[in-house]
Amino acid sequence: MGKAAKLVFMGTPYFAVPSLEALIKAGYDVAAVVTRQDKPRGRGLSLVQSPVKEAALKHGIAVLEPPSMRDEAFKEALRSISPDVIAVVAYGKILPQSILGLPPKGCVNLHASLLPKYRGAAPINWAIINGEKTTGVTTMLMDKGMDTGPMLLKEETPIGEDETADSLGRRLSEIGSRLLSETIRRVLEGSAEPVSQDEREASCAPILKKEDGRIDWKKEARLVKCLIRGVVPWPGAHTGWRDSLLKIHSGLAIDADTGQAPGTITGLSKEGIEVECGKGTFIITGLQPENRKKMAAAEFIQGYRIVKGERFC
Repeated sequence: MGKAAKLVFMGTPYFAVPSLEALIKAGYDVAAVVTRQDKPRGRGLSLVQSPVKEAALKHGIAVLEPPSMRDEAFKEALRSISPDVIAVVAYGKILPQSILGLPPKGCVNLHASLLPKYRGAAPINWAIINGEKTTGVTTMLMDKGMDTGPMLLKEETPIGEDETADSLGRRLSEIGSRLLSETIRRVLEGSAEPVSQDEREASCAPILKKEDGRIDWKKEARLVKCLIRGVVPWPGAHTGWRDSLLKIHSGLAIDADTGQAPGTITGLSKEGIEVECGKGTFIITGLQPENRKKMAAAEFIQGYRIVKGERFC
């Protein structure tokens, strides 16, 4: 089976766009793209297309936006297309067995972690939050579980010290697009070698909630920095101060300890706001008061009269 093989592509956010573009460039017949329905956004609640839908329409590819994976009209549309394989990248919905079993070559998923680690909706975020030094992408044949199917190909990459979930996601989307294209080629020609996941090594990466951005100053300073990087762009890192919330955008982790309670402000300087952590000190360099603009810590110190000995919570 060559490049004229027929594919259906399922995806929603920007992360999936490079994969769609790579499959089109490789010459496959992408017969349809499946994505989430347009969402109302902004004050006017105007409908906004998903990034994958925008890319599909640019290439003149038919777009399907089913209200659910069990919608009979949608399943009939897939059957009429009769794809050889379905490629799935960050689509956001669980596929029932009636769809998983439809293409003769199966459903191939690109996941943004080195499976079986970080199964779930937010693998990039949690890898950074947990202080991982490396991550990567994995392709797999989908089964009824959450990212539990047999693995096909992997590619590992280091996580940069200052990489955020947003910037790492963009880099992984490009790495993943190449890996998915190669995986599809092997699946179609019958040379792919599935490998079962080791359940003993499995971990979860659940969807982020707003409270996941709350800084726990009892943790190591380096992990405070990891949290700040890992919750970009949402929900953002934040801490309590004087009955309000401060968003924390950037900072430095150093080894110094003062012996004071975690969250205590131990120093104020041009460099930033020094905060005692469970281990080490975190120097806040960029932050944002509630309903105010983002600012440098030095500007905040001058304008908000923060003092040593106060505590963030």
